[in-house]
Amino acid sequence: MAVKIRMKRMGSKRNPFYRLVVADSRSPRDGRIIEQVGTYNPVSEPAQVKIDEELVMKWLRDGAKPSETVRNLLSKQGIMTRFHEEKYNK
Repeated sequence: MAVKIRMKRMGSKRNPFYRLVVADSRSPRDGRIIEQVGTYNPVSEPAQVKIDEELVMKWLRDGAKPSETVRNLLSKQGIMTRFHEEKYNK
């Protein structure tokens, strides 16, 4: 099963709100999820990002691939650098 960390759109028209979720890559964008790992609100100023670091690290260790947008959010939070250090400094 190919697992991805991606965004699930919530909110209303012209007022998007996203949940960062772990889901099977074959399921639809807003379909069935395995676990929610954070939220992203691009409308607020500045944009609000709340991520459960330990859950994301667990899923990355287990082989989940983040989407490009999620990868950018994780990099800004410093999670991707932490993951790469942990992975390559064993």
